[in-house]
Amino acid sequence: MSSNAPKTAPFSLHTPNLAKPTSKSLKDERSGYPSPRTSGKPVGGSSGLASGAVPRIAGPPSPRMKKGKAAQYDRFIPNRSDKELASSQFNIARADSEQPLDGATIAYHEEVARACGVSINKRILSFKEEAPTSDRDDLRQVYSRPVLKPSASTAAKRRILNTPERVLDAPGLVDDYYLNLLDWSLGNMLAIGLDQNVYLWNASSGDVNSLCQLEGDSYISSVKWTTDGAYLAIGTSDGDVQIWDAESQRRIRTMAGHQARVGVMSWEQHMLSSGCRDGSIWNHDVRVADHKTAELVAHSGEVCGLTWRSDGGLLASGGNDNLVNIWDARSVVPKFTKTQHTAAVKALAWSPWQLNLLASGGGSTDRHVHFWNTTTTARLDSIDTGSQVTSIQWSSEYRELVTSHGFPHNHLALWSYPSLAKIVDIPAHDTRVLHTAISPDGQTVATAASDESLKFWRIFETRTKSGKAAKNGPLAAAVGTGSLRSMSLSAASATGLGSGASSTSDISRPAYIR
Repeated sequence: MSSNAPKTAPFSLHTPNLAKPTSKSLKDERSGYPSPRTSGKPVGGSSGLASGAVPRIAGPPSPRMKKGKAAQYDRFIPNRSDKELASSQFNIARADSEQPLDGATIAYHEEVARACGVSINKRILSFKEEAPTSDRDDLRQVYSRPVLKPSASTAAKRRILNTPERVLDAPGLVDDYYLNLLDWSLGNMLAIGLDQNVYLWNASSGDVNSLCQLEGDSYISSVKWTTDGAYLAIGTSDGDVQIWDAESQRRIRTMAGHQARVGVMSWEQHMLSSGCRDGSIWNHDVRVADHKTAELVAHSGEVCGLTWRSDGGLLASGGNDNLVNIWDARSVVPKFTKTQHTAAVKALAWSPWQLNLLASGGGSTDRHVHFWNTTTTARLDSIDTGSQVTSIQWSSEYRELVTSHGFPHNHLALWSYPSLAKIVDIPAHDTRVLHTAISPDGQTVATAASDESLKFWRIFETRTKSGKAAKNGPLAAAVGTGSLRSMSLSAASATGLGSGASSTSDISRPAYIR
């Protein structure tokens, strides 16, 4: 071939990396067809190549080509296995990682590591801890981990029933939010005021006795046991405060002076504090004839909540003026006043395991429970209960509290503290729950409602070290394994507690004990 002949490209421009053709016979890797440069014949049967023409390499037949025409290729595609591709990608990544970083990138990495508090050469995330180094031969002892025992909270989970252990009938219970007509003594005696009468129910034996009955138009407005359970204070609608001996069932003295009904009382040793409808609080020394020792005036509405702290250092009061007052025992001026409630404050309770923690609950337009630190006077937290709060009872064993509610749900709610997570809701009564009292062992909560029923709920069940529930309780002898109506109606009638029912089959309106 002369030097002046036009040069033609032996391959398509899409394959620039292919080697120059040789004199040996070449075949395509995919089809095995002879190379057009060595066979001397053009592909497709043409006798030669035109000047400047690009030869086409034969390949597998295209689906678009007709059966009568030969298949042609327009590019070279090498055949590589999957292993070769993976190896190539790994080599590329390794080559990139080995490239030195510039100063700005290194400074950025050091700044991020310093902000995260980790070393720049340390892994941030790891699936498991590094194995400890040891020279022992038995590696099973090195890497083996002991089986974790179940936690005490998991093993000691208790079941809270939504049905009462016992139900008693309470006819004549006054439906008044501002009264306090239920209390449980240390001697396991439950006192309840029903209209003009006060009844004592022995939770150990199930016996019921009538303690007193008022005359005229007077009615019982509050009851409160002393700390040792030996004496019972009774407040009346006339403004009198009576002290009764529970064992002999006789009245010891009457302390007059209030101008209106006494709706709430609280004991601190020999000192009895009484809250009146006129907003005043009196301190009575029951040992002396001149019993009035102090008058605390800071409420403009009826005092309906009153409780001494366990050490006797502070007195908390709540009233119909939506105020919570904290009183020092040595002063007649409030230590501080809280105004966050928007309704009457009847529910007040001191924590048994944190001396300066006080919980207060508001009425139907407030529906909140606030927690106060009485040392710093700060509000620690709050709960929107969604219902009127009528009482609060702390558990002495668990970090929990139970609240009773009126409109609109009439239920009991159990809360965990300090998380304030609701543990359970218990549909307690058909009408609003007015009063609650907790048993001396701290396991059972008694509730009285305007539906004239008294119910007992085993909420704070005590567990032994083995995790099993304790079998003994305040109602063990009274309830036993029998029916809730185990007490005979004749016994109830003999004590003056009958309500007109003549047989135990009358479930619609049973006697006092049902």
